[in-house]
This record gives sequence, C-alpha cells and structure tokens, in this order.
Amino acid sequence: MATPNYASKYSSKVDERFVLGSLTEGIINRNYDWVGVNAVNVFSRDLVTLGNYTMSGTSRYGTPSDLGNSVQTMTLTQDKAFTYIIDKRTAEDTVGTMEAAATLAENIDNVLIPAVDAYRIKVLTDNAPTSGTYTNVSHIIKANVSASNAYSEFLKAQEILDNDKAPIGGRVALVTPGFYNYLKLDNNFIKASEIGQTMLLNGQVGEVDGVAIVKAPSSYFVDGTDFVITNAAVMPSPMKIYELKIHDDAPGISGSLVEARFYYDAFVLNKKADAIVVHGATTASF
Repeated sequence: MATPNYASKYSSKVDERFVLGSLTEGIINRNYDWVGVNAVNVFSRDLVTLGNYTMSGTSRYGTPSDLGNSVQTMTLTQDKAFTYIIDKRTAEDTVGTMEAAATLAENIDNVLIPAVDAYRIKVLTDNAPTSGTYTNVSHIIKANVSASNAYSEFLKAQEILDNDKAPIGGRVALVTPGFYNYLKLDNNFIKASEIGQTMLLNGQVGEVDGVAIVKAPSSYFVDGTDFVITNAAVMPSPMKIYELKIHDDAPGISGSLVEARFYYDAFVLNKKADAIVVHGATTASF
C-alpha cells in the first residue's frame, strides 16, 4: 500500500511574544538634561542647626559660619547594543515574517524595555536609605509576607515614609504579583479599604491608600523583593542615545544588517532618597 504525502505550509502570522511596555516611564524625573555631556552635577544645600537666642553679648543669634553645600555627580554608565543579520534569502523564503523593522520592534519590546525597567528598579532598591534623614530609621524592611500581614507591612512602609517627610502625593508602589495577591487576600485590607480603579500609569492595577500600585514581573526585582515605593521626583533616568539602524545590503551582506545602541542610566537624588522604601523577605538579597 502506497504511503500518502501530505502538504504543509508556513503561516504568515508570526507567533509574537506578549508585550508589557515600560512599567517605569511614569516614575522618573525629567528635570535634568544630559545633552552634550555624560555627567550632570547637582548642588544641594546644607541645613542650619537651630539654637537659642541669647539676650546679651554681640553674638546673640549664635556664632555665624558659612552655609555649606554638596555636589552629586550623575555619570552615565550603561552603554548597551545589539546587532543581527537577516539574510535576503531568509527574508524572501519566510513569507514576510522576518521583516527587519518588525524584528527590531520585537527586540525593543522584549529585550531593551524589560532591561531598562529592571535596572531602574534595582537602582531604587540599592539606594533605599539605611538611615532616614529625620528618623534614623532604615527604609529597608525585611519580613516574610503572607495573606494575614501584607496590608500591615504596606502600612509599615508608609509610616516610615511619612516620618521622614516624604511627599504623600505622587507615591508609586512597584509590586510583585505575589505580594499583590497577598494584599488582595488580606482580611485586614479587605475590611479597611479596596483597590481603587483610577489607572494613570502603564501597568497600574489600582490605588491603595493614595499610592498607585504598578504590578511588575518578579524577574524585574532584586531576589526576594515584595515591593518598592518611590516618587517620580526621586529618580532622573536619561536615555541619551536611542539609536536604531537597518542597513540594506551592507558591504559583505546580502540582506539587512540591524544595529541598535542605547546609552542610558538611572540615579537617585541624594536629598530625595527618603521617598524610597523597599520591602522584601528575610532572605532578600538587598
């Protein structure tokens, strides 16, 4: 008996990955300009010490001294790139699925944007104060979270920010899916509040006690992290070079040569670090 031969074909529809988009674009400070330079210096002023007024002598206000200041230098360090070739034969014989511009967009969405988001979250985590300016209390909380204490741990973080005079308005919490689930299951939270539905930021799933909640994959966080609370005033994050190139029939290549370069960084302003608090498990690696 003869064996039949069956026909097959390739679809022109590409199985593309899911795309989240940037989850940190809404929490960066855009007030600083790196045009023409790779470093920006930011001045901050010292504060005086409050003393007693004396009713006699010639130094009744105290002994005057020069008011000091400090300088923070923010130098860009992240200079990333990628490149690949799509041979003309590959492009011709894959029913249009290997078109250069489409592949470049897919790599931006799935490689660059997640890398930048994760880098920004790490910078925030690394710069959470170990001693608050006004309270000397650490802004790093390590405690294991469950469905019975997620809300109280979130309130504990809020209390630290409040006592160190971090602005109440504009707070954003970047949370892992696991912590978000615990929060939703916490009976204390369910009885006291509910997640609001005003969505202003990409990835925002609601608002808790005035804090915008943005859910991000656990892989974006330092291991063991539950959430990071910040404010958009805290972190300048310039993207100085965003270079995308598609060279058709470059020397030695029959097809498309794709090149991309990204020169960027993220910084925490010294005088605004008090608006960061990070929470993680007791085994968290921060």
